[in-house]
Amino acid sequence: MIEPPINTDSLYSVDQIRNIERHAMADLPPHALMKRAGEAAAHAAVELLTRNAGHRLPGPAPVLIAAGPGNNGGDAFECGACLARRGYSVTVLVPMRTDCLSPDTTEAMAHARACAVVFADLHALAALASQHWALVIDGLFGIGLTRPLTGIWRDVVDTLNAIGAPLLALDVPSGLNADTGMVAGDDEGACISATHTLSFIGNKPGLHTGSGSDFAGTVSVASLDIDARLYPTPLARLNQRAAFGATHHGRRKNSHKGSFGDVLVVGGSVGMTGAAILAAHAALKAGSGRVLIGFADPAQVPGSVAGHPEVMCRHAAELDFNGATLVVGPGLGSSTQARELVARACASAPRLVLDADGLNLVAADPALQLQVTARGARSAVTLLTPHPLEAARLLGVAVDDVQRNRLGATQDIATKYRATVVLKGAGSVIACHNADDVLRINITGNPALATGGTGDVLAGICGALLAQGWEVHDAACAAVWAHGAAADRLVASGVGPIGVTASEVIDAARSILNDLVAGRVRPNDQQ
Repeated sequence: MIEPPINTDSLYSVDQIRNIERHAMADLPPHALMKRAGEAAAHAAVELLTRNAGHRLPGPAPVLIAAGPGNNGGDAFECGACLARRGYSVTVLVPMRTDCLSPDTTEAMAHARACAVVFADLHALAALASQHWALVIDGLFGIGLTRPLTGIWRDVVDTLNAIGAPLLALDVPSGLNADTGMVAGDDEGACISATHTLSFIGNKPGLHTGSGSDFAGTVSVASLDIDARLYPTPLARLNQRAAFGATHHGRRKNSHKGSFGDVLVVGGSVGMTGAAILAAHAALKAGSGRVLIGFADPAQVPGSVAGHPEVMCRHAAELDFNGATLVVGPGLGSSTQARELVARACASAPRLVLDADGLNLVAADPALQLQVTARGARSAVTLLTPHPLEAARLLGVAVDDVQRNRLGATQDIATKYRATVVLKGAGSVIACHNADDVLRINITGNPALATGGTGDVLAGICGALLAQGWEVHDAACAAVWAHGAAADRLVASGVGPIGVTASEVIDAARSILNDLVAGRVRPNDQQ
């Protein structure tokens, strides 16, 4: 595969990709980019076929390619021609009409015909589905699709998904929005479920967040040998361990508990003390020097936390919020006293993580919103960690609006509240109101985190890193990465994804953070 001249962690919007493509084509012979795309796709296909050798049929490995009517179909035709020249048995499923293709796609189709590729129309779909295929390649629609797949196209997608062979999507799985990671038509839409995606020209955000996390599979990038000078500043970047300088936070021998900061967790109202305890436990094992829980309800204050005697317990109303790093919200409730605690934290805490009920109280109270925003004006650190419903409340929109544009929603919250924001979910998004910090999409994590208490754990890790002196954007990126990597490590060791508990994530995250700071890389860790 052609090595890209760009960082593959750079994520570009569809408009950016089209601009790059347009400028590149101006200096290239006609059809050059489509030919390069086909060659790159064929190279990726050969790698997959070689890795999965053993189609267990005599003769060359059979490959089924679905080609759509647009340029993505042209890439697919060129891929088929390349594979046929290499000796593979290639069948291309073609559009119902081939008399209205673009000139480039028509030329690519002619190349495939000249290479003894077998052509089948959509009427042959059922017969093709019953055959054995070593590899299926999706070249139906790519980034150009804006409407849901219906009718025969939905039948094609459903059939390709059901074949069960490795499935390589060209550029983006057909049906997936490359910008947002949403399936066109939402739950009613159809989408290719790829095991692998080869993204052309540049990587795309929708492959890594929302439903893209489920449908894109393993993503690689082919830049098509485009001049790096044609690439603009990316819309976002992948959140990778190299991004947040963890090794700068090693510990000196000449240190003490005061060297690593105090975290004060404010929450734990009636029936919800566990949330505050989880956040405190996470802060402790993520390296904070001292951890204290300020319980919102004085009746809930225990003498100590069972199993965690290191955690101190107080009534929150009696505590001084100046100086400590505060994590406000886990199990806080929505009482008048809870609202007063959020207001006091906003007014006095130099470093503040707002989570769960803390976010809901802010979303429901314009005066609290002004207090949060005012923190940015005086350079106080504010980190918000909403899930999609909490994000929708903070913006005053529907949760579907958030999920349809996760990057935009995260940036909108960061701008509105002058804060750093983590929008949780598959492909968590990190944004900052500071224009110098680019949006990031996290790629660690798995469904093991879809259980109660893991959000409280993330809030506690964020607080611990801030208390230890991490810059807020780095702290958010590192905490989210480590939180997801902890779940990945648990699953790799045979624990989960079903039945993983938040407490188990805490211990795994401690191990991850120690590896990060020491610069250690384990084989199964995402980079």
